[in-house]
Amino acid sequence: MAPGRTIKRRRVSPPDEEENGLLGQGDFYSHAAEWDLEQDYERRPRKLNQKEKERTRLPIKTSEGFQNVEASESEAEESDSFLGTDDDDDEMDEGGEDTDKESEEETPKIPLKQQILQAKEEIAKAASLINEDPEEHISSFKTMAEMVENGSHVAIKKLALASQAAVYKDVIPGYRIRPLSDEEASAKVSKDVRKLRSFEQSLLSGYKHYIQTLLSLTKSSKGHVAGMDVGLKSVAINCACSLLLAVPHFNFRAELLRILVNQLARRRVDDEYIKCRETLQEVFYRDDDGIVSLEAVRLLSKMMKARDFKVHGSVLDTFLHLRLLSEFSSKASRDRVDRDDDEENTLGSKKLKNKKEFRTKRNRKLEKERKAVEKDMKEADALVSHEARDKNQAETLKLVFATYFRILKLRVPNLMGPVLEGLAKYAHMINQDFFGDLLEALKDLIGHAEEDLQSEGNASADEVDEPTDSNTNSTTRDSLRESLLCTVTAFALLEGQDASKAAAALHLDLSFFIKHLYRTLYSLSTNPDVEYNPNASNALRLPDPSTSSTPKFNRKNKVNFQTPMVLLLRCLNTSLLSRANGLPPPVRLASFAKRLMTTSLQVPEKSAIATLSLLNQVSRHHARRISSLWYSEERKGDGVFNPYATDIEATNVFAGTVWEGELLKLHYCPQVREAVSGIEKMIVTNN
Repeated sequence: MAPGRTIKRRRVSPPDEEENGLLGQGDFYSHAAEWDLEQDYERRPRKLNQKEKERTRLPIKTSEGFQNVEASESEAEESDSFLGTDDDDDEMDEGGEDTDKESEEETPKIPLKQQILQAKEEIAKAASLINEDPEEHISSFKTMAEMVENGSHVAIKKLALASQAAVYKDVIPGYRIRPLSDEEASAKVSKDVRKLRSFEQSLLSGYKHYIQTLLSLTKSSKGHVAGMDVGLKSVAINCACSLLLAVPHFNFRAELLRILVNQLARRRVDDEYIKCRETLQEVFYRDDDGIVSLEAVRLLSKMMKARDFKVHGSVLDTFLHLRLLSEFSSKASRDRVDRDDDEENTLGSKKLKNKKEFRTKRNRKLEKERKAVEKDMKEADALVSHEARDKNQAETLKLVFATYFRILKLRVPNLMGPVLEGLAKYAHMINQDFFGDLLEALKDLIGHAEEDLQSEGNASADEVDEPTDSNTNSTTRDSLRESLLCTVTAFALLEGQDASKAAAALHLDLSFFIKHLYRTLYSLSTNPDVEYNPNASNALRLPDPSTSSTPKFNRKNKVNFQTPMVLLLRCLNTSLLSRANGLPPPVRLASFAKRLMTTSLQVPEKSAIATLSLLNQVSRHHARRISSLWYSEERKGDGVFNPYATDIEATNVFAGTVWEGELLKLHYCPQVREAVSGIEKMIVTNN
């Protein structure tokens, strides 16, 4: 018979030794006959192929000897002792602390590559949502903006900045968003209009925050971490340039222009400087209505004036990309703009016609309504008005001339070349009232250029083998090129006016410039850079090995800077062939012809061909006046020819002959030989 089921009761007090030793053992062994050991063993849970838990704690010393902590814990759990409860709690506390430490150590750190991949996925997801439906997912811009501000690494910030610029270029509409007034915000509108206004205002607010972020990142980073700030600054500048080219019509255009102008204020030419300069040049080229060009030129002129014109010379070269030469035809100065007489006559005739025409009150009302509708249509279609464009271009031209004239007055050494280059290009747009002051300034500049050339010659003659510091003269001037540009500008002033007006109203004496041009022919013929523009001539020279840093040359510029030979031929063409200043006297023609034949022996092959082509045209028009130089039998002068005279009248040119033609007939270039033979045939034919 199976034993009765006993109820297990909880022990409250410690057991007596008697009970433990005597009663317990007797009761235990009294039922030994009824044990089913095999069945009890079969019902036990099996542990198959389980590794023993690794012991990580140190053994402790007890009265029985050294014992492992885990073993003591297992024994304490198995023993039914009353004193073991406190030990269990202590062990639990110790084990809790260890598990916390292990959890802290086991938290994995995400590698940087994985963080960047996750950031790319988040940015791509936000950009795709915006492109799908910008009105519904406009909040995604805030997500990318937070990644710029709170990004864990600079690479993530760069990705977020560039992505925002790309998405804004796609989402920005083709019109400016006007801020709503209080009345418009409170007015009752339809649901679609309210939704559109909410989207536009949210877009404008996010775009404003983005532009402010670009402004803060492009500021000077002195005292900051160089690697992070410079990298973010470069990305911010690229974003500003791309936005200005893509959406120049949108809001906050002035802030984008300010970012570019601030970078151009530095005298150091690096990749960021070149990027901003090329972007401005492209903006000038694409501008149709002249508004963006006017804002950019205004900011540039203010910046240069604030810095006392301590800027790089290539900043002024951006003015040569303005669309003034091909579209604007009026004359201007730094103060005012002259309107053509034809325009005034047409406007006057329209006014008279309108005055004579009789219209009833109803017709006048209809005409007024029609004009209002046309005005609204033009604004809606964003049509460019010719009058508005001319007005913008006139203001731009005044700012350009004001900058040029101010630099001429201050005589900034490193800016004289770009200023004269610009004046030579825009000289035909200067009004007549400013001719006298400008010519005096040009004469003064030529005088200083000749003094510089003389001082350079004296210095080269007295040169001593002493070490020189390359940093003492960091701004080198090309005095010969500056004098040529002054002469070209002086002739361009006269070419830009009508011949009748120039003869009647203008009394310009250009003899000073003609004499100076005659004096510089010899020095120009021996110039090694006569066929190269300034950028190309600088690139031909190797850097000085004694300098610590290698100079970085500018990239290829879209402006085709004219070579000294081209400038010389422009001046010669005006002084010898143009009829604007009257018919040139025979002494001038013969003196220039004789000296140009001499210089043709020294200049390179292409320059020699161009010079002889000019003499061919001179001989076609004035063969009888200079034919005595080729035929000694017709010599008209007495005395000796003076080839080194600085004055044209003092050369006694008709006492000499053009013997250089016989040497040029033996030139290695066949085109030069043909050009010399053509000049002689022209003299014989037209004599």
